[in-house]
This record gives sequence, structure tokens and C-alpha cells, in this order.
Amino acid sequence: MVMTLTSLKRTAKVSALLGAFVGTALGSAVPTAHAQSANGGWFVPKTAQPEAPRPAPRRVVEQPVQLPEEEQQAAPEAPRAPPVLPLPPVPTPPVLAKSTTPPPVVVGVINVQAVMQMSSAQQEIQQVLGARRDHLAQAVQHEEAAWREEAQKLQSQARSLTADQIQLRERHLQERRAKDQREFGNQARILQEAAQVAYHQIERELEQPNGIIASVAGSHGMNLVLHSEQVVLHVGEHDITDEVIAQLNKTLPHVFIPADGVDPEQVAKSGKMPTTADEERNAAPEPAQTPAAPAQPQSVLRQQH
Repeated sequence: MVMTLTSLKRTAKVSALLGAFVGTALGSAVPTAHAQSANGGWFVPKTAQPEAPRPAPRRVVEQPVQLPEEEQQAAPEAPRAPPVLPLPPVPTPPVLAKSTTPPPVVVGVINVQAVMQMSSAQQEIQQVLGARRDHLAQAVQHEEAAWREEAQKLQSQARSLTADQIQLRERHLQERRAKDQREFGNQARILQEAAQVAYHQIERELEQPNGIIASVAGSHGMNLVLHSEQVVLHVGEHDITDEVIAQLNKTLPHVFIPADGVDPEQVAKSGKMPTTADEERNAAPEPAQTPAAPAQPQSVLRQQH
């Protein structure tokens, strides 16, 4: 069978497209073998390359570098002394009156990682969102296999297709790849934001000013709670981890997780529940209100006229 030059060009073009898109689908770069070297751009085995005779090494006699007379006569500059700069006066702070003494420190410690691991709500999040993540990964792998099969089919049929047919099918493959990236990227974003919504409920329940950690610490008279990773030594009575776990599972056994495929951003726009924007707005300090300027008295000249 005689292959024409046009068929060769089509096959090479489709092979290049297949290599580029399969590399993108697999998420890794496909190494391209370049048969080029310094011998005119063609690969020549080392055994076939005659080794050129090496020139005899020449003895280089170092000559002393002659500096200009001006540089030889110039003496090295002395280090510059620190500059003397102005020292503007600063006001002396006023002496403050004695205020109330803070209460003695009663320290407690907590292992937040252990609390999260033993939380029934956190286990629910892992089970529900883990299943969605696995389903999305399987869908991506299935689509990659289908796309790769279509690209290989185009490569095998390239010799029997016209240039316009090849170009049309190439464009369809490119559009399919772009569509997959948009759809799967959007699904991954929805999954990530659903996890943020779910985990933030546990964080708020634990860490808000009237949350579980503050409640358990207050019941023991503790006014300072540290992470256990930051403490070198403590007694068992200082650790409130188990009590926090028990209260968390009792107060928040389940969390709200957006339904599968439901965009959390659309849920926020529906107005059915508060949003993170409301939380940030409430946490922001109120701007200091400047006192209103006293009313200016009416001019005496205007009163006379």
C-alpha cells in the first residue's frame, strides 16, 4: 500500500492532537522524543559518530594584569561614619490611673483534633461528602477513557478522511474537552463549598463566645484555654477534651449539608438562612461616630440686616 504525502500529514496531525489531549486528560505531561542532536538536527548513534581528535592543550601563561596609574595611585576609601540625623521630640505618655486587676489565670487545655475525630457530625460529613467525591472521581475517569477512545479512533481513521472531516472531528474533541473541564470544575467547587458549609457549623458551635468550649471552661472556672499541642506539661484536670466531645455530640449531632448537586452559593442567594456575609458584617467593629459639630451662632451682621 502506497501512502501519499497528504495522508502522512493527516496522520501526523491527528497523532499530535491525540498526544496533546491525552496528556491533558491524564493530568501529566507526555514526554516527546526529539531525535535531534548537534549533528545537523538528526540523531546518530554514538557508535556511528567518529570521535574527532582532541587538540593538544595549549599552555597558557598568565600575565600580570597592569592597572592604570590612576587606580594604582588611588588610596582605598575609608569607611563612612554614620550620618548625624535630626531627632524630633516625641510626647511623653500620660500617667494612667490604676485600674482593676484582672482575675488570676485558670488554664485549661483541649485537643481540637481529637474533638473533630470523635464528633458524630464530622463523621457524617466524611461519609456523605466522601461518597460524592468518589462518585465525581469515577465520572471523571469514565469521561477521560471515553474521550481517549474517540481520539484514538480518529487517529486510526485519519487516512480515510478528508482534511475537512479531520478538522471537524478535532474541533468536536476540543469542545468536548472544554465542556468537561467546565462541568467537572463546577462540580468540584460545589463539593468543596458544601464541605466548608458543613465544617463551619462545627467550628461556630465550638468557638463562638457562648459556644461549647466557653461553656465547659466556664463550668470549671477556667478563663484561658490553650491547645494541648502548645502545652508541655499539665495535669489531667486541666484537659476538657472529653467533656467538649460529649457536649458537642449532644448539642450538634448532625449538620446541614447541601443536597447533592445543589450549589451552596445559590442557597445563600435564596435568603432562606443567614450567610457568611452576614457573619462578617456582624463581626466587623462599628465605625466610631464622630460627635456632631456644635451649631454655629448666627452672624451678628445678618441679624442686623
